Order: sequence, then structure tokens, then C-alpha cells
Amino acid sequence: MPLPERREFLQTAAIGAATLAISPPTSAGDSRKIIVGVIGPGGMGGNHISQLVKRTDVEIAYVCDVDKKRLTDAAKAVEKTSKDVKAVGDMRKVLDDKSVDAVFIATPDHWHSPAAILALDAGKHVYVEKPMSHNIREGRLVADAVKRSGKFLQVGTQSRSGAPVREAMQRMKEGEIGEILVAKAWNSQLRRNQGRVKPSDPPAGLDYENWCGPAPIVPYRSNLLPGNWRWYYNFGCGDIGNDGVHDIDVAVWGLGATTHPSRATCLGGKYFFDDDQEFPDTQYAVFEYPVEEKPGVRKQLIFEQRIWSPYVQEGYENGVALYGTKGMLIIGHSVGWKLYGPRNKLIAEKQGGADLIAHHNNFFDCIRGDAKELNADVMAGHLAATIVHLANIGARTNKVLEFDPKTESITNETEANALVKRKYRDHWGTPKGV
Repeated sequence: MPLPERREFLQTAAIGAATLAISPPTSAGDSRKIIVGVIGPGGMGGNHISQLVKRTDVEIAYVCDVDKKRLTDAAKAVEKTSKDVKAVGDMRKVLDDKSVDAVFIATPDHWHSPAAILALDAGKHVYVEKPMSHNIREGRLVADAVKRSGKFLQVGTQSRSGAPVREAMQRMKEGEIGEILVAKAWNSQLRRNQGRVKPSDPPAGLDYENWCGPAPIVPYRSNLLPGNWRWYYNFGCGDIGNDGVHDIDVAVWGLGATTHPSRATCLGGKYFFDDDQEFPDTQYAVFEYPVEEKPGVRKQLIFEQRIWSPYVQEGYENGVALYGTKGMLIIGHSVGWKLYGPRNKLIAEKQGGADLIAHHNNFFDCIRGDAKELNADVMAGHLAATIVHLANIGARTNKVLEFDPKTESITNETEANALVKRKYRDHWGTPKGV
């Protein structure tokens, strides 16, 4: 299916969302509570709960996890403000409850898209953690599900709701540093060695079969959970999809890209760690975007990753540089930004970055009808996640990839194009159309 321009998608989705969203309150006093379920309440899901329980306009009706200990801990956290919370191990119980307006999905990466599609088709609004998809094909299926459902889907790239970052993007839009031709994102930090372990039985209380979900089942290993799944092909997208995607998203935003790149390549591998993790600890990826209204003009996005390096770049551990024809903007993730003009003159700077509460507010405001546009909609999530996937495919195949943004396929390498999708097993969570 052809990829619509992001502005076209917003227009189409807004019509359906405006029709199906919760009716806006007539006054502050009769504002209806939004009933939510939190699927995957450990880790980032726990962070969502810690903020959601403080709100008087939201009620957490369900917490859902396949790990009994995490489920119990989450229920206790919610019970401080709501005694009626239901703790379930199967997300279908949440989705079947018509009183639930929205779900927060903070599962491992391989469940993000399948759970989002199920939720949208069940008539729920969705807040899904990044990366939005585990592969490029899934991202397209989520976008299709948003369009047919008319529901809102917010992706958990909170930088898009941070007031300082939004101000910086507005200054870029107004041409303060000229035309931006190159954007660079980087992820430099010191991760830990995952070790090498042999398969073992899953821990008591973990429903490992449904934790794997639609992904192929592989033998359980003790360095898979909690959180380490992101370093393995079957379940995660590497650190580029974990921390890197935050800055990639800002780089795509700053570059003004409304579609996918047409060319991509990546050199990378395990240069430092000798352990079980499968994704690169070192990556250098380059992407090229044609400028449709200017034949022959191209823009470039670069991503650098070193997860063995405790050294900052441009003053920031994780960040983005936007290079314009009249200046440069450097953004540090959750730290702030500095804007430079000709001769490296510092023109402006501001502290502050991502804002989880503001991201929640924007999501709920859209559901109520008090706001018309999500800060991190499905197309923003799909464009950023596709960069993640193309970089990982490039690193695995060691090829320069020619990518067709309309068909979302790699046209010059059969082996690489096979990785645009993934293999699924026969499971109730497997998305239709994969």
C-alpha cells in the first residue's frame, strides 16, 4: 500500500478520530474520567503508572502482565488510589471490556505492534512505547489500523511534547538556521556485558509462552529478562531502537522528512562486547532523502552508536545535531539545546527536554476533543522506527539498500528485503496481513 504523506494521514485520521473520540466536557466540573488499562506495567509501564495514579481525570481499571510478580507489584501501586483495579495475565481481557477507553502498551518491542493493532480493532485509543514496531511491515499495519479505527495512537517519544524541544523545532521551521540539509543523531553510553548463559527453565510465575506471543519461541535464558530482551533479534531492536530512536525521531522531525529515505546503509557490529547479545554495540548508519519539490536535491540523516563509550559528543551523551545553511542546532536528549549562527556564534540556548506528563496530557486532550493533533502520532512513530529497522538490516547484510518509500520494500537486495518482515508462529496475537 502506498505510503501517504504525513500531512495527508493527519487529515484523514483526524476526521475519524473526531467522530469516535470521547465527547468533550461542557465544563471542568463534568469532565469524564478516561478509563485505561496498562499492558506491561514493569519498567517504563511502571513510570506511566506512577504518573497516571496522580491524575483525577484518569482511572486505571486494569493492569496486565504475564509475570505474576510484576503484576502484583503493579496492582499494589494502583490500589493506593483505586481499589477496583483488575490484575490480569491476558491482554484480551482488557480489550474485551467496553468500558476501557484507552490502553498503555509498555511490553517488549515484539509485542508493541501486535498489541496496538488488537487494541485499535477493539475500539481503544492507544499509547504505545517506542519503537512502535519490531519491523517495517508491522509499522504499516499499525498505521492502517489507526486509519480504519479512527482512534488516536500516541507513540512514547516524549521529546515531541517537551516545551524546549518544541520551541527549537519552531525556530527551525521559521528558517532561523536556513535550510537543514543534514541531521545527525547519536547514542553514546556505557552498557553492561550480558554474559553468556545456557538455556534454562523460565522462572516460576512467568507465562513464557505468552511472553513470546506471536514471535517464535526460543529456549529461555536467564539473561533475557528483565529488560535484556531488547538485545536479541526475536524480541528487540537493539539500543538503536531503545534509546537511539528518541533522537532519531527528533532528527527526522528537524529534517522535515514526511516520508521514508530512498537509500540506506550501515556499518556496525560487536566491536566491544563478547556476550550473548545479537545487535551491534557499534553502528554508523547513513540515510538519503530525495527532496520531491527540488529534483536532484537530497538530504541526509546520520546515526552513530557506541554503547561501550562513556564519552559525550557535542556536550551530550545522547543527542541530535541539525546542520542548516545558516547555522546549527544541537539538542541534548532531556537536557536542552544550543543554537549557533554564522561563525559559530551562540544565538540562543535553553535547558529542558522530554516531558512525559505533557505527553500524557496531549494524548488525553486528543481523546477528549480538547486537542486535534497528537504530538507523536502513528506516522511519526512509523518513520522513526523504519530508520531503526533499515539501520539494523544494513548492519546485518552489509549492503547499501535501495528503499522504495511507497511500497516500503528494499528493491536491490532480496536477502535484505526478507528482513522488512519477520516470521511469526500460530498465535492469537499474530497480526493479520503479515
